[in-house]
Amino acid sequence: MAETTEMEMEIQPATEAVPLPAKPIFKPLKAHEMSDGKVQFRKVSVPPNRYSPLKKAWLDIYTPVYDQMKIDIRMNLKSRKVELKTRADTPDVSNLQKSADFVHAFMLGFDIPDAVSLLRMDELYVESFEIKDVKTLKGEHLSRAIGRLSGKGGKTKFAIENSTKTRIVIADTRIHILGAFSNIKVARDSLCSLIMGSPAGKVYSKLRSVSARLAERF
Repeated sequence: MAETTEMEMEIQPATEAVPLPAKPIFKPLKAHEMSDGKVQFRKVSVPPNRYSPLKKAWLDIYTPVYDQMKIDIRMNLKSRKVELKTRADTPDVSNLQKSADFVHAFMLGFDIPDAVSLLRMDELYVESFEIKDVKTLKGEHLSRAIGRLSGKGGKTKFAIENSTKTRIVIADTRIHILGAFSNIKVARDSLCSLIMGSPAGKVYSKLRSVSARLAERF
């Protein structure tokens, strides 16, 4: 009986669980706060052939960058570069790079409505390559290759753009493609086939099958 009493005395009631403090809620850091209050810059060079188009389209470039992305933008006439920097009210530090990509895409020759999609969508990119990266061509052979890429009245280029949901700029021997990663790959493969000498009809038929697979995936 005495042993039973001792055992009962040793058993202590469980202490009540202390509630954990609530998780702290932190507001997302703004661009200037992430860099210890330092202003971040980007500079985009203006090629000589894009200087006049830039002057004409300046307001269309300035408005989305300044009003929507909250990035300061100006044209430095002395260095011929477009300069961008973050502001105190820039909501996201990635807005600076997106704005720089948008301006750079315009400098490559893309239209404003196409280039502005880089500001609104995260999964879009611009890829560039030269014809000589695919095949070394000179003289008339190079001219014919460029002609095959565009097609009569730009028909071939438009067909590739519509099938792959991309935008293509052919600037002399350089080719620039704007679109999603997988779509850029399909468009690049089609352009490379044309450079290598494949007839447009063969490229069209391959595009139809590939674009059908892309449509099923998405």
